[in-house]
Amino acid sequence: MTALFKPGASIRVGTRASALAVAQTSAVAAQLGASELVTISSEGDRSTAPLASMGGTGVFVSALRDALLAGEVDLIVHSYKDLPTAPADGIRLAAVPVRADPRDALATRDGVTLARLAAGARVGTGSPRRRAQLLAARPDLEVVGIRGNVDTRLGRLYDPDDDRRVDGLVLAAAGLERLGRLGEASELLPIETWPTAPAQGALALEIREDASASLSERVDWVDHPATRTAAAAERGVLARLEAGCSAPIAAHASVDGGVLWLTATVYSPDGTSEITVVDTEPVDSVRGALDLADRVAASMLDRGAAALAPLGGAR
Repeated sequence: MTALFKPGASIRVGTRASALAVAQTSAVAAQLGASELVTISSEGDRSTAPLASMGGTGVFVSALRDALLAGEVDLIVHSYKDLPTAPADGIRLAAVPVRADPRDALATRDGVTLARLAAGARVGTGSPRRRAQLLAARPDLEVVGIRGNVDTRLGRLYDPDDDRRVDGLVLAAAGLERLGRLGEASELLPIETWPTAPAQGALALEIREDASASLSERVDWVDHPATRTAAAAERGVLARLEAGCSAPIAAHASVDGGVLWLTATVYSPDGTSEITVVDTEPVDSVRGALDLADRVAASMLDRGAAALAPLGGAR
């Protein structure tokens, strides 16, 4: 049965309660017109445990999807990189707005760049991919596991407790920008040499499969086809490799002159080895992007990716 939604009615938009989630959802809501934000607390927001121990990035997603299916909200907004790659019953991806800056940013207490950090400096991240990249670039650093919202993590630069204080942090540039804190970055790490998580910087807007045509059309207005295609290719690599949140994998795709370029890298957890594959496909559809992702992932496996990182797709 199709859900009822009156054209022009206020859209109830579900979001995580963190400052970053509210900021990025508010921007989407402004584009959609009349909207009401509904904040929802997720297990990922309430816990400080490592993501891998809680079942991965999906812990940020399930509470929002439950609210959507229960009819408590009409639309939910996620950081696209938080979504599991498997589809969710009764829910569809309605729009992927134009992507923000996909790069990682380094924030340091003294404003120094990665190359100029002192030997033995403590750099915080909760990402296995960023940890591997840091160790590959600077094996003399001490990489410290860290989680929490952006404010909490930036606060660790100035923590009075010597055991908790870090000298640097790696965060998503898009998150800093959406919070108006990009000026706290000492360096934006080049995507060409420091590829980031699949779909980093992109948002995903989900609605129920039985949503009304009027709601579907209104949400579709903010969709950006090139971003959707690129994100599909990046996430397609994850899906084919069956890589969880503990696998240090990066992927970045872009559309240039009608051609989709996809670069994917898998790292050993200690950063001492990596495998990178680059391939292209004429831009025609998301299906073509997924075919490209499958080809890239298969090539990575052929080159020994499963020996470097915990992957489930090596069969």
